[in-house]
Amino acid sequence: MRAGPSQDEIRRQNLGALLRYVHVHGATTRAELTTVLGLNRSTIGALTADLAGAGLVSEGTPRETGRAGRPSLVVRPEAERVYAYAYSVEVDRLRAARVGLGGAVLDRRELDRPRNLLAEEAAPLLAGALKEMHPAVPAGAVCVGVGVAVCGMVRRDDGLVRLSPPTGWVDEPIGAALAAELGIDVPITVGNVADAAAFAEHARGVAAGCENIIYLYGDVGVGAGIIAGGRRLTGHGGYGGEVGHMVVVRDGTRCECGSRGCWETEIGEHALLRAAGRHDARGRDALLAVFDAAGRGDARAQTAVRQAGDWLGFGVANLVNIFNPEMVIFGGTMRDLYLASAAQVRSRLNSIGLSACLEHVRLRTPKLGADAALVGAAELAFERLLADPLDAG
Repeated sequence: MRAGPSQDEIRRQNLGALLRYVHVHGATTRAELTTVLGLNRSTIGALTADLAGAGLVSEGTPRETGRAGRPSLVVRPEAERVYAYAYSVEVDRLRAARVGLGGAVLDRRELDRPRNLLAEEAAPLLAGALKEMHPAVPAGAVCVGVGVAVCGMVRRDDGLVRLSPPTGWVDEPIGAALAAELGIDVPITVGNVADAAAFAEHARGVAAGCENIIYLYGDVGVGAGIIAGGRRLTGHGGYGGEVGHMVVVRDGTRCECGSRGCWETEIGEHALLRAAGRHDARGRDALLAVFDAAGRGDARAQTAVRQAGDWLGFGVANLVNIFNPEMVIFGGTMRDLYLASAAQVRSRLNSIGLSACLEHVRLRTPKLGADAALVGAAELAFERLLADPLDAG
């Protein structure tokens, strides 16, 4: 018979729950924490004292109060003192940020990324961005980890990018390469960009409060971050969510993954530009030019957008039928395609989606916008601290 949790285990769980709540929700009164966490006032006081002693939170009186009597102390995350570095490795660019506890982006850098740049070549550039940001870090501040979001299939155990057709990466050890360049003794966590963005939007974005979401992310290819029952659904090795490679056309167009008829061959960058007659163009600016042309009445661009929007709705309907989400979020280039073809998406979704699954599903764009991947990468880096705040060193 399994013994119940020890007092120390219970304390650590409560410390993590309190810090996680303040990290996600920001400044919170002790009274609210008492109600939300279901703990008594003395326990909340002891937990906040422990976290304050570790330099993770601070306590003070509320800045404004309209109530009589002694105000409840406010617990705030130490955003400037406790931070993580976050990276987003995308098809055309590399982005880096310093993100404070509580989710605030404190500093950022962005670099162009040649599409043939391998991990060992990208790592020095990413490390250089960190070194540029480091002089602004306050004395005594602590980095608790590094998170990296990559558009590709990432092995959960060691951060190896197994396959990323848009970037040309195959078995690229970005985590190890970055660790060698940074030379800092903190954990480096690598994840899929769609998973990271879904994580961020679920924690502090448009999907806050939703337990079941699908975040569709488009760059050159298409992937999804899936949250089911409040938990990230990443599969056995971490490769789940590759929805762009579900086959929708038997013997269809050759996909960069080696198969034929994948969903992304109908809604991805190459498909849209090809259908619009722009065979030599590539990149997000080229896609935006197609959407702009469609809006101005260009017949070929309109046809390309309608066709891609119809296929987008087709795939979304299938995902809705399988996962029964509360919300589908369109990020990256999928946001632009959705906004340009919302009527086609909704029409196709309504025509083949199961009525029970359609009753509560909402279609949305990211609240965090282009920062969703960076914020999500930071959330990956903060996870170890939030799980055990006093033993994350």
